[in-house]
Amino acid sequence: MPRTRSIVVIGGGPAGLGVARAYRDAGGDAELTLVCEEADAPYQRPPLTKAYLRGEMRREELALEPPAWFIERRVTLHLGSPASEIRPERSEVVLQDGSRLAAGVCVLATGSRPIRPSIDGAEHPDVLVMRSVGDGERLRARGCAASAIVIGSGFIGCEAAVSLASRGLTVTMLSAESAPQVRRLGEAAGERLAEWLREAGVTLWSGVEVEAIEDARRVRLSDGGAYEAEIVLLAAGAAPEAGLAARAGLELDDGALPVDAAMRSGHPFVLAAGDVASAENRTAGRRLRVEHWGDAIAQGKIAGRSLAGIDAAWDEVPGFWSEIGSRTLKYAAWGDGFDDAQLVEHDDAAFTVWYTRDGVAVGVLTHECDADYERGRLLIARGERP
Repeated sequence: MPRTRSIVVIGGGPAGLGVARAYRDAGGDAELTLVCEEADAPYQRPPLTKAYLRGEMRREELALEPPAWFIERRVTLHLGSPASEIRPERSEVVLQDGSRLAAGVCVLATGSRPIRPSIDGAEHPDVLVMRSVGDGERLRARGCAASAIVIGSGFIGCEAAVSLASRGLTVTMLSAESAPQVRRLGEAAGERLAEWLREAGVTLWSGVEVEAIEDARRVRLSDGGAYEAEIVLLAAGAAPEAGLAARAGLELDDGALPVDAAMRSGHPFVLAAGDVASAENRTAGRRLRVEHWGDAIAQGKIAGRSLAGIDAAWDEVPGFWSEIGSRTLKYAAWGDGFDDAQLVEHDDAAFTVWYTRDGVAVGVLTHECDADYERGRLLIARGERP
């Protein structure tokens, strides 16, 4: 990629910071601006449903880099100034306050936004979601509450439910799935997650459909049942934050911006990395969209190296870790399905789930079995049998 004199990165999450780090580490010397929608410099998001929610971590401890880092690396921060428009034809980025930033290249690292389902009451401002430190502050501020309802059984929901229960709240989880994460992880893993939730004191109701949320406190189900709590937290998944790309006329793929393995879009002005990107994975041989912290960092690094003129390509097997109370799950997979899942028990409650398609490894999930996790990543990348 030709060198440019100015780069604007939109997004202050792991992908955006990954671009800045990698570009400077690779010797890139262009002007570099990081546009952050939030008023905070880039910070860790995974602790928001865990240590931060439990009150074990202070806000300042979330920072990914100290203020001096941005000065030393010559990274200009625009905090609390969301971008409202990218203009490829004019080589500029327009901020919400009307100011304009000249850009030889723009990198979209806008991440994703929590989904609020299309049900009555879901948009009420007191119905909480979890994505930003601001969301975390709002939830922590309600820490004197005695009860909470978590709607959704994804990893955000499971982590938050157990953390809230550990603070003494009576927690009810409502899930449309027959067991937590059953569509992604299969029956055996879903049942194990359900056991962990119950052991932590979370009441789990599976296979239920939420019809409405009344007064941000009462959740009504389609079967006529209802539950009431002082806190209602939506954990119904996330969608790519691709509005800037759409308004610029760039073609999207299932809501995300398609990019190649070097994170370049079909327009020379725009690269993308992280949740907003549907990126070509060289090993998989196809585009994948993932919502994992580590992969956002990896994709940002590739975009930064590409901008510095270094040949780089995304070829890692996607994966993430999830801490549910005191337990840690590690998962790696291509993420587009399996036809068989086999759970293998180990000593001391450790286990591994092997996911295969036509006998070939396409995923691995482990608890307290790092050797299987590392071996699984290799088998998946090589297309071998477990």
